[in-house]
Amino acid sequence: MNTFFCQKCDERLFFENTVCLSCNSALGFLPDLLTMSVIEAQPNAAGSWVGVASAPNRRLYRKCANYAVENACNWMIPIEEPDAFCKACRLNQTIPDLSGGNNREMWVKMEAAKRRLIYSLLKLKLTVIPKTADPQRGMAFQFLADPAPQFAEGDRVLTGHADGVITINLAEADDAVRESMRLNMREVYRTLLGHFRHECGHYYWNLLVRFHPNIDAVRKMFGDERIDYQTALQKHYQMGPPPSWGATYVTPYAAAHPWEDWAETWAHYLHIMDTLETAAAGGLEIHGRKEQRAIANPYELDFPSIREHWHALRFVINSLNRSMGMADPYPFILSDAITEKLAFIHHWVSDAAKKIEKPNSPVGTVNAISSPVVAN
Repeated sequence: MNTFFCQKCDERLFFENTVCLSCNSALGFLPDLLTMSVIEAQPNAAGSWVGVASAPNRRLYRKCANYAVENACNWMIPIEEPDAFCKACRLNQTIPDLSGGNNREMWVKMEAAKRRLIYSLLKLKLTVIPKTADPQRGMAFQFLADPAPQFAEGDRVLTGHADGVITINLAEADDAVRESMRLNMREVYRTLLGHFRHECGHYYWNLLVRFHPNIDAVRKMFGDERIDYQTALQKHYQMGPPPSWGATYVTPYAAAHPWEDWAETWAHYLHIMDTLETAAAGGLEIHGRKEQRAIANPYELDFPSIREHWHALRFVINSLNRSMGMADPYPFILSDAITEKLAFIHHWVSDAAKKIEKPNSPVGTVNAISSPVVAN
């Protein structure tokens, strides 16, 4: 995530801000520029705002409906676009009943995590298509709450991906519930943003890999996804990962099936890129015994450099948390085999982005064949 500054008073801004806490200027995120901006209402054009960061053109924008009406978003829409919702919110297919319990609070957390995901995908120049625009290749989100026990006729909502639709159980936005689930499943890491990153990995496998002529290279790296998924998952939950999973897989769950290996590695790639960009934008320098390293923008680096910068940063952020008596934010060890998988995804994504920039070079074709539900 980049570091943003108020154009009026130069105060640092969080990605989620709607108002500058220093000068009280209204703020909005401009997805076409990937930046936070002071926005100025236009008195002669109701609902129109000038994005100060769009100078010298001072482009006109409207607030996303989830910003203007629900105060659950802070993204803007170029005034000439007809959509009521921003680039992130128009991906929503289903949201929870906001009148029930703490559903609104949980939904707002969901939207915040989703916007961070979409920011990363846009930075990587990946295709972000709503399913309403392209039913076969598009992406959609369902945020669903478990039914009340007295009305439940089936199992709880399953977080997962199927045919471009990413479903996330609303309970994942409840810190206490999510931590309880993490402990019950013996996970070292479980975050709401992590779910978004993992599930979108399944979506992009379908979009970028499934019908790619070079899919055998993916199978060589991650395994053959044609092995039965449900059987592999059942085996994983009954027997657990292989004893030496850490030498090859970034998490135990990645060992369950090649799809999960891809999705878990994809998620960690996004973790690394976003965190490195944050450190680089903040001007972080790391001093070692023999060297001094300024963390650089990962979107301008080759993967060996990304790995070196991440290795240095990972130690520092884990040490900072330990100084506060908190758990490591990145409690993972990246072996050479795992790093090779991360590098593979880096190059695959970079190649896909180059093809997206060329309209006559499709990144993949998702046909009408239904894919299995990929859970967790």
